[in-house]
Amino acid sequence: METWPAGHGGVGAEGSEMSGGMRAVSQRVFGGPEVLEVVETERPATGPGEVLVRVHAAGVNPADWKRRSGLLARLGEPPFVLGLDLSGVVEAVGEQVTRFRPGDAVFAAVLPPRGTYAEYVAVPEDSLASVPPGLDHLHAAALPTAALTAWQPLVRVADVHAGQRVLVHAAAGGIGHLAVQIAKSRGAHVIGTARQDKHDFLRGLGADELIDYTTVDFEEVARDIDVVLDPISGAYGPRSLTTLTAQGVLLDVRGTGPDRTAVRERAAELGRRYVEFGFTPSGSDLQRIGELVSGGALNVVVDQALPWEEAAKAHELSETGRAKGKIVLAVR
Repeated sequence: METWPAGHGGVGAEGSEMSGGMRAVSQRVFGGPEVLEVVETERPATGPGEVLVRVHAAGVNPADWKRRSGLLARLGEPPFVLGLDLSGVVEAVGEQVTRFRPGDAVFAAVLPPRGTYAEYVAVPEDSLASVPPGLDHLHAAALPTAALTAWQPLVRVADVHAGQRVLVHAAAGGIGHLAVQIAKSRGAHVIGTARQDKHDFLRGLGADELIDYTTVDFEEVARDIDVVLDPISGAYGPRSLTTLTAQGVLLDVRGTGPDRTAVRERAAELGRRYVEFGFTPSGSDLQRIGELVSGGALNVVVDQALPWEEAAKAHELSETGRAKGKIVLAVR
């Protein structure tokens, strides 16, 4: 069994026998899914304002495989623990923590160098929210990053409201299927781009119109759009700008990826608003998202849930870009 420094690793598949030890999925080098392995490390220390969470499930996001492969090398060299999303139970609380106590079911998004493919994670209290009643850990772990990436720009930036027309690209994906529902919950007319075989799924989530991007150029049929939420970027940016009203906004939520020079220049030419958006971990925003879940307005879909020892397979699935909803790792 490999033993790595604290904060970098995980565990042998049979569980830790060390006092204060834990398992995590980590890697020694950048590379393909095969570089992921379960290793042994120490549990993270809990500082002031932090909560130690015993992780039950971890969400899988495109940022995970991008970092694994070296596309996000600016975030640090291996070894490290991947993962942005978690759901679990409070194990212990640090000084100054007031909202949570051991035994509480919580979920959160965290940022590097923290990683959630681990048995325990120390999380800032203000990043945590209570798991909505009736939601299991697998579905709660699927929510944080994708839901915040949809909710924060649609609500805090664009202030989507009744009477508006919202276009969601990659509507059946992790971010997209939540964005469709969030925009719909605010009274918008929602149009989504997705392959034909995903249309019934999206109608069930409330989409009003659907465009099969494999057979139709969306910019030819989408008109008078107030808000575009774009998790794809690249050529989709300039094409999306042409669908907007004069007061419309393009929300690019792709994160690190294609060069945005062309879309910025095109937005300036057309006089359209263009926003590059990156989510911020927020327990208060997750609490509001949880209220949508509890009220039946938001349903998070888990495409596949895999044992965390199969993180490599989860990454392979995520990299196809064909998941319907989210992929989740069951940690315990």
